[in-house]
Amino acid sequence: MSLDKAIADAVSTIPECLAGGYVDMSTGMLLGVKTVDSHPQEVLDMVAAATADLFQGSNVIAIENHFKKARGNEKDTAHYFHEMLIMSENLIHVFIRTKKYPDHVVTYVSRKSANIGMVLAKARASIENITAQV
Repeated sequence: MSLDKAIADAVSTIPECLAGGYVDMSTGMLLGVKTVDSHPQEVLDMVAAATADLFQGSNVIAIENHFKKARGNEKDTAHYFHEMLIMSENLIHVFIRTKKYPDHVVTYVSRKSANIGMVLAKARASIENITAQV
């Protein structure tokens, strides 16, 4: 199975899902994507850049370092933030850092009318199959 097929399969199981993508934050590239609508490449490129900012922006890194210091884990290289859920006016945006590849994030976009719990549960359930394709 290919990465694009794994993303497409996940999109089909997540409630009211409109798009899914796989971002490599170390390169800033969107490695795989499935959308129900077509989008210009520059919009897709912005998704990768925005995802990297969410997980690796300077303020996020500062917060992670602060928490590590407060817990006496300053040498720990693990990341503090693993998942982010963003609600926009009409959409639910889910971002999940993969355990297998800490610099990779899987992202999904569903309609806001979807059950948030089911969106998150199905998104989480898809990660292992997707990372197996990388």
